[in-house]
Amino acid sequence: MEFFLDKWSCAICHHQPLIMPEQIVILDFGSQYTQVIARRIRECSVYSTILRYDTPAAEIAKLNPKGIILSGGPASVYAPKAPHPDIAVFDLGVPVLGVCYGIQLMAHFLGGKVESGARREYGKGTLTVKDKTCPLFRKLPAKQQIWNSHADKITQLPKGFKAVAVSENSPFAAIEDRKRHFYGLQFHPEVVHTQHGRELISNFVHAICGCSKSWNMRKYVDQAVEEIRAQVGKEKVILGLSGGVDSSVAAALIHRAIGDQLTCIFVNNGLLRAREAEVVQEVFGRHFKIKLQYEDDSKQFLQLLKGITDPEKKRKIIGKAFIEVFQAATKRVGKAKFLAQGTLYPDVIESVPIAGNPAALIKSHHNVGGLPKGMKFKLVEPLKCLFKDEVRQLGLELGVPKEIVYRQPFPGPGLAVRILGEVTPARCEILRNADSIVVEEMKRSEWYYKVWQSFAVLLPVRSVGVMGDERTYDYTIALRVVESQDGMTADWVKLPYELLETISSRICNEVKGVNRVCFDISSKPPATIEWE
Repeated sequence: MEFFLDKWSCAICHHQPLIMPEQIVILDFGSQYTQVIARRIRECSVYSTILRYDTPAAEIAKLNPKGIILSGGPASVYAPKAPHPDIAVFDLGVPVLGVCYGIQLMAHFLGGKVESGARREYGKGTLTVKDKTCPLFRKLPAKQQIWNSHADKITQLPKGFKAVAVSENSPFAAIEDRKRHFYGLQFHPEVVHTQHGRELISNFVHAICGCSKSWNMRKYVDQAVEEIRAQVGKEKVILGLSGGVDSSVAAALIHRAIGDQLTCIFVNNGLLRAREAEVVQEVFGRHFKIKLQYEDDSKQFLQLLKGITDPEKKRKIIGKAFIEVFQAATKRVGKAKFLAQGTLYPDVIESVPIAGNPAALIKSHHNVGGLPKGMKFKLVEPLKCLFKDEVRQLGLELGVPKEIVYRQPFPGPGLAVRILGEVTPARCEILRNADSIVVEEMKRSEWYYKVWQSFAVLLPVRSVGVMGDERTYDYTIALRVVESQDGMTADWVKLPYELLETISSRICNEVKGVNRVCFDISSKPPATIEWE
């Protein structure tokens, strides 16, 4: 699909809201923690915007920020191709906080000196505050645990700066130029390992930048509605609705903004969870009154998968078939100029390598830019500056049912990646029934909302069993339950034996074709969350 994107789309979260909230601008120099800084600021009830490191100061000024944060990053400030900001950001007259690489940038550009350290600092450290009058450390203890991740260090401070805290390996672990409201931290206050990091960020945002606690999800709804209306005008918008959290919340938000200009397309590929199609049609078609085009192509998808056992081939077949079905469905909608997606900020920053952006490419399997050429749409991505739990808050604010808002992640290829081996209608039915029992018992025991994912996997393994007086030779179900913060790493959950016993007993008794249940106790890494 040929998309016509604005300058920053799919690289960073460049947001210029019509209703200008108080905000902190974060310049991203490629740190893996940049989005965590944004989260911490929003936890302070203050809006935050992430921009590319080289965004011109004049563009930043148009956003009227209350403060600027220079993020960390993997480069050395003195390296030939190191990412550098527009130096005019230091002349905007607003407070600036440099974090890790950011503090080194401040020293480098404002007249100090940064050199390669004889000893690198990674992991936990101890910070000793030397000047407790520094507003960053207001009401914080003199000694606290911090988290370091740097090899270079400042060896000479710029004129006007002084050290306010030290660590084991740095006499300049925290610095300030109080007159110009410039501050720097050699460690990462945004990560949970830094003991009082949230309070430190709050002190910068509230005490130094003067932000009020005025931002909340209700205001975000108002802001996003105005932006969508301004972008779309009177044109039609198409959205591929999956029934998952992200596309569901995006649909509810866009519908609030433009009503019947939005048409959602829901494709039944025969690989959905139990009652998925019915729930989506009930909630969005009848409850929200959204124009919903239902495409039942389950037989076609299952026919294409006949005889296919390779996981990658399954994914490609499903992806290609979905695009063809979706493409045909869009033509039946009529002329539409915009395609809406439920892309989140982590999807954007992890999926799209942009020339000149130091952030490393981590993922390649998201929906960003993943449709073929030939269909010309402009993108509407109202969630692209939000994180998963913020999207859940937004969904509740919009009246999306809790059962959808707090649904666990479900793979795009559906049950096909949870059926090892060939995908057949009979195997889909077995897995769908087993998975329903897992969900029911996890919810009944109140474990469902405590974990990241819990689901059943159908293995291509048949074993001997005994049911009553009869010998059976049936399939095995593997139970997968993991806890995670972001899906990048995960650990298996130690469920109570009583719950495991109930799930196993119900599956073996109620699901025809299954006589054995196993529990997956593998972490990620080395295993993945899904089995295929």
